Amino acid sequence: MRLRQSLPLLVAGALAGSATLLPTPALATPAAPAAPVKAAASPSIPKPFGPEVAVQASEAIGRAAAPLTSDRLGQALQPAGTAVQTTPRTDTRPQAPTPAKHPLAANSTAATASCTPADFGSRSGADLVSFVQGSTTDCVNTLFNVTGTDAGRIFKQSQMLTVAAAFQAQAANYTGDNTTGILQLVLFLRAGYYVQSNNASAVGPYDATLTTAVKAGLDAFFASAHWHDVSDANGLVLYDVLILTDSANIQAQYLNVYKQVLNGYTNAYNASPKMVKAVNAVLFAPMWRANWNPDYVNALSADPSAITALANFAQNHKDLLGTANQFLDVNAGNDLARTAGDGGAVGTFAKPLVKQVLDTTPVTGTTGPLYVYTAYNANQYDNAQCSYYGTCDLPGKLTAAVLPNTLVCDNRTIRGEALSPADLATVCASLRGEDGFFHNMVKDNGPVPNQYGKTITLAVFKNQPDYLTYSWAIYGNSTNNGGQTVMDVTDPTNQPVSVMYQKSWNDGFPANVWNLNHEYTHYLDNIYDMKGNFGTEISVPDIWWIEGVAEYESYAYRGTTDTQAMAEAATHRYKLSTVFQNTYDNSDSVRTYPWGYMAVRYMLEKHPADVSAMLGHFRTGDYQGGYAVYNNLGTSYDADFDAWLNTCAAGACYAAGPTALFGQSVNGATVTLTDKSVETNSQARITSWHWTFGDGTSADQQNPVHTYANPGTYTVALTVTDSNGKTASTPAGVTIATGAGTTLPTCTDPRTDALGQNCSRPNQARTAGNLDYLYLYLPAGTTTLKVSTSGGTGNASLYYNPDTWASPSAFTASSTNPGTSQSITVTNTTAGFRYISLYANTDFSGVTVSTQY
Repeated sequence: MRLRQSLPLLVAGALAGSATLLPTPALATPAAPAAPVKAAASPSIPKPFGPEVAVQASEAIGRAAAPLTSDRLGQALQPAGTAVQTTPRTDTRPQAPTPAKHPLAANSTAATASCTPADFGSRSGADLVSFVQGSTTDCVNTLFNVTGTDAGRIFKQSQMLTVAAAFQAQAANYTGDNTTGILQLVLFLRAGYYVQSNNASAVGPYDATLTTAVKAGLDAFFASAHWHDVSDANGLVLYDVLILTDSANIQAQYLNVYKQVLNGYTNAYNASPKMVKAVNAVLFAPMWRANWNPDYVNALSADPSAITALANFAQNHKDLLGTANQFLDVNAGNDLARTAGDGGAVGTFAKPLVKQVLDTTPVTGTTGPLYVYTAYNANQYDNAQCSYYGTCDLPGKLTAAVLPNTLVCDNRTIRGEALSPADLATVCASLRGEDGFFHNMVKDNGPVPNQYGKTITLAVFKNQPDYLTYSWAIYGNSTNNGGQTVMDVTDPTNQPVSVMYQKSWNDGFPANVWNLNHEYTHYLDNIYDMKGNFGTEISVPDIWWIEGVAEYESYAYRGTTDTQAMAEAATHRYKLSTVFQNTYDNSDSVRTYPWGYMAVRYMLEKHPADVSAMLGHFRTGDYQGGYAVYNNLGTSYDADFDAWLNTCAAGACYAAGPTALFGQSVNGATVTLTDKSVETNSQARITSWHWTFGDGTSADQQNPVHTYANPGTYTVALTVTDSNGKTASTPAGVTIATGAGTTLPTCTDPRTDALGQNCSRPNQARTAGNLDYLYLYLPAGTTTLKVSTSGGTGNASLYYNPDTWASPSAFTASSTNPGTSQSITVTNTTAGFRYISLYANTDFSGVTVSTQY
């Protein structure tokens, strides 16, 4: 993936996957320190946070990041797999029907409560309060996205005052859990602030009357006996209550509460993930965002002990670094460094504490994330003091510490974290050879005139964790990907850089540098084919070429088979005319990369004149003209492309020599692997097999059976060697759901009827004759889905339907064993929603439903 324009801001996924938001430094060339930012002087306050949403971390090559606006500069370091919604969006997911009766259970009367905007907007007073408390939290969460008339009816101030009064009444006797529905009241208030901030004209103004009412409820809650309880039951409620202090913009009133939360944390909290999230609520919401609020900064000035609490947390909980909960410690450092930029007494108090954190935190090793994020935010918000902090050239400092191994390879500088001299030479040789292959492929006439960037840096981190920790702070790349090329050929000061990392298993790339040749192709393409900066280049739908040519060159140059593309070819998922319209917004990774590969390969093989005409326009900056070359083809090549896919998948597109292929079958903690490798256009035969199982073990059998000690998703890689000594490698993920009695983690989507990737929904229950409806969304490229149920009591049958809500009378797969232990495995061909149900042959309860793909 490439990004060719400098980004003043960064979507950094270093600790929280693709949705983490952090500011970023200048790119390749360190800039002079800017004037310090006084956060309290900002002209606007960040909008309230929306609900928690699920995200899926990805190692896909990724799409281009874009500059973030100031209102999105909120810290959002979250537990892996979750993020906080910051902008309204339409929920396009299916709404479950009222549970249908089995034909044999006509006398049953159970039904699911309705949950529509009208259900809330048509109620007021005690009726509204009762309905909110009686709704599920999933139902209330849908209100964050209402607009227009619905927004006004539901969240006008009179409605908010009614719910705030109910919150106060419930808070006074808070029981430490949600047995009274207090969480639904808090979610309603949070949703109101969120919706009003995005739909002020529809909702109307909120004034001090509402602030007073909400504060009364918060005061009652924090005066109750159980808000300190260390339990998931309390953490579930406390998380949203703490965020409500930020949504109402009254953070200054609750400094003492924030201190209590931070000072009360111990490692005993780690056994209660929802309490960990509640602690993080303080760190990613009020104590990060409230620096924009002068009242909060003034309160800190009057009582700076909250700053001490942040510093103590950062210093005393470094044992969290390198664990799944390291976001807590890093967030404390982030908040502390940002506070130093508030100036005045607050800045004076915070500065030595920031310096102490930096001076006592090694740059490398498990402490790296705390150092990097604290140092970066010290520069971002208090960079006039960078000499004091020792961070004036932070990119240079990090480069020296993390990327010490350097080789100048003609116009390329290769910087490696763990590349040996032999590795550096291997990478250099591969890149040198790639130049000629590229020129022969695109038939260019030399560099596009009057563009800059004729030298490039290639930065190679030793693994993904270090890539996530350091790369963004050195080079300004986004990190929710497997590598990125950052350059702007219109800027004479910009230094092109390709940032990537090594895989721990053999992926067939030189020195195991993942995407090395893909990223370098982006650089060559920009120098020889594409005039202008990245924004100009993607002004038309040309991602099929930009990403497709990088994928095609990567595989063709290395003489290896794109096994994912070959599997996709057999599905006939997309027409060529559809792929021609690829953009980063309308295409997932499957449509972008393997289908881009096939579109480019087909056009180069079958219609090179069209490619030449297109590139002729691109090289002059005429992107509309280049787009017209293939857009005007309409569907004229679709039929031939479809026929070509058959030939391609049948072996015509396989590289000469060996191609590593294998199948897998999982039973509990054991996977059976079946070699399906082929030799193409060669008289040689495959003579050896080497497997790595992703858990540190390996085998040299042709068809091994391997048992894992722990559940999880592992990368299995097969390397085959033929009698000519030629090798080929292919990886695939293997998901182990059970082992030593464990189960998959609970799905994180706020909708409790939503399943997800490699997760479970526990405690499912229904009375006899009723259906428990669930669903999930399968992304493109998913080949196999396994659905299983376990535990609990009773008798429940499992049904699956790819098209509509599943039931005993509408299913394409089922499992009807006696009891609650069921399993279905289906082959998937397209992206989209899938529907699952449990039918209660008898009453069942405590059942866990798991999905793996």
